[in-house]
Amino acid sequence: MRIVIAEDAAVIRDGLSLLLTSRGHEVAAAVGDAESLYAAVAAHGPDVAVVDIRMPPTHTDEGLRAAIRLRRDHPGLGVLVFSQHIETRYAAQLLAGGSEGVGYLLKDRVSEVSEFVAALTRIAAGATVLDPEVVTQIMGASRRGADLGALTGREREVLALMAEGRSNTAIASALFLSYGSVEKHVTQIFAKLGLPPSPEDHRRVLAVLRHLDS
Repeated sequence: MRIVIAEDAAVIRDGLSLLLTSRGHEVAAAVGDAESLYAAVAAHGPDVAVVDIRMPPTHTDEGLRAAIRLRRDHPGLGVLVFSQHIETRYAAQLLAGGSEGVGYLLKDRVSEVSEFVAALTRIAAGATVLDPEVVTQIMGASRRGADLGALTGREREVLALMAEGRSNTAIASALFLSYGSVEKHVTQIFAKLGLPPSPEDHRRVLAVLRHLDS
């Protein structure tokens, strides 16, 4: 797995680099600002980028805006936002751009190195990895669990596997269902959660957010 790291704190940046290289991964570049991140991704074509939110020059939300731009300009790139902060304004936009290969984890809630590496590997493979606290703040307390009561037991199973980043094919295999049956369950989930087709929103990730928020 080839990785680019964008983190303005040198100690954390170097620590992540050593952690990942010691486990056999290639850290193609480790940079401290958004502009250097863009250049590194263009130059090295990594599988995944690890991006902090607050970087120069303003130390506010440069990293998250950079993550959104990277997912727009490099559709196959996995992006993990790894920060101490939750920025809801742009986080929802990041997720609405598509659920494949995206993650948002909080530094102080990752307790095991193996947990971090596993999450990064899943994101590089196209999965979605979100800290529950991030989900809660994005969705808001008013929506928490309110819509899931209408789902059948089987629909809840399908939604739980969607939340693990499984494709419809993988869900069918896990639940011993036909692909067509899974498609029907997914369609029903969208309908019951009030998620009509929309060019602005990705229904699969929004459904997963509802599940995680519950």
